[in-house]
Amino acid sequence: FESLGQAFFAPNQPVAIDSPQLLAQSASASDLLNWPANWADQPGFLDLVAGNSTALAPSSPWASVYSGHQFGIWAGQLGDGRAITLGESGGYEVQLKGAGPTPFSRRGDGRAVLRSSIREFLCSEAMHNLGIPTTRALSLVGSHTPVWREEQETAAVVARLAPSFIRFGHFEHFANHNQINELQALADFVIDRFYPQCHTAHYQNRWDNNRYLALLELVSERTAEMLGHWQSVGFCHGVMNTDNMSILGLTLDYGPFQFLDAYDPHHVCNHSDTQGRYAFYKQPNVAYWNLFCLGQALLPLALDKTRTVEALETFKTAYPKALLRRFSEKLGFAARDDLQADLNHPTLTPLIEQCLTLLATDKVDFTIFWRQLSHYAQSGVSDVTDWFIDTNKAKAWLSLFDQAHESLSLFSKTDHMLRTNPKYILRNHVGEQVIVAAKQGDLSVLHTVQQLIESPFDEHPQHAAYAGLPPDWAKNIEISCSS
Repeated sequence: FESLGQAFFAPNQPVAIDSPQLLAQSASASDLLNWPANWADQPGFLDLVAGNSTALAPSSPWASVYSGHQFGIWAGQLGDGRAITLGESGGYEVQLKGAGPTPFSRRGDGRAVLRSSIREFLCSEAMHNLGIPTTRALSLVGSHTPVWREEQETAAVVARLAPSFIRFGHFEHFANHNQINELQALADFVIDRFYPQCHTAHYQNRWDNNRYLALLELVSERTAEMLGHWQSVGFCHGVMNTDNMSILGLTLDYGPFQFLDAYDPHHVCNHSDTQGRYAFYKQPNVAYWNLFCLGQALLPLALDKTRTVEALETFKTAYPKALLRRFSEKLGFAARDDLQADLNHPTLTPLIEQCLTLLATDKVDFTIFWRQLSHYAQSGVSDVTDWFIDTNKAKAWLSLFDQAHESLSLFSKTDHMLRTNPKYILRNHVGEQVIVAAKQGDLSVLHTVQQLIESPFDEHPQHAAYAGLPPDWAKNIEISCSS
């Protein structure tokens, strides 16, 4: 990315924090960089991920410029306001979030506070271990450096990884400024580095040698897959602005996110989203709207408005198929193309729709239901229907589920559903428990929850409380864009 030139980024050094302390690290993320297992004990590494020294950085640190639509309104120039990229290692960009101001901080301090940094670290790794495309979190570093938000808090730094952090907003930035040469350089970089199939005969024939239309189609497909994953686990992003959309179809920027407790399609997890723009059920439509913004930005290269829309329409067919595939697996049905591709499947589609209607009507806990159903499929014994107010309707649906399992090809009942429907997700109240304990100097809760989210499909019977219903006080947790 740095090779693209000064129009794309600004050199920027991190600003040191006081008394950095490594609070958590991800071993699997470290493996991506080929770092030694004991890297935290090696000279210079803690200072590197804290932003206190760049002696070991792969290149000179920088922050990139981009623009974007925020809550559906053009916000103009944005950029890495508190993210500083150290360079690339092992094919991954290493980026520090919260390491001080950049030229794009817009009068902000460039810092991230402990509470939001804990949530980002844990959720990045939780999503990865659920099999969902995401940026990764390498480490979480705390400090004594004071930061003012609504009150005085302490600064923290998350080192995060991705093959690239390029966003839809990068393309919008150059299109809006009519910098067509830079727009083309960026698009060609993304194609050559991450979407080389745009050059193959299939896409050349399909799009009349227009690689930018091929790029739009592929990005639409990846975004559809990501949204299918989100909706199947009840993940609410909370702030799906175009500058928070990855060109690689990765879940990016964990701010006011939430996993659903009770299944409520209209749930809004971001306290700042007073209009409910990013309600759970709206997320697929918002993703398409954001893709449309990307298509508009690439139009000076694609040149054909009709064909640009055609490329974007890929999302409208890819997303329903992705969602059907995810829910088919949650129900324990074989991953067969002929089974998944038919959106009008006479058995599966009604089974899924009726299930979600029942869950929404009685506000049943989403994660617990699917886990209980998995145990039922394994043993035939479960209290699945006890979670519903109208148990007769629940029993009738369960009977249809049994009939479907008798007539359709299945995975192994004894294993697949339990390896598809997690027991542990990063619930809001669990994250709050981690934050409260960490602020008091107790990291044991953080490390326990990290262990659970790294193996979310295992039982961990000694920690079953973390998989239970949220307590009453959890209803008062408010998650906003302030961090």
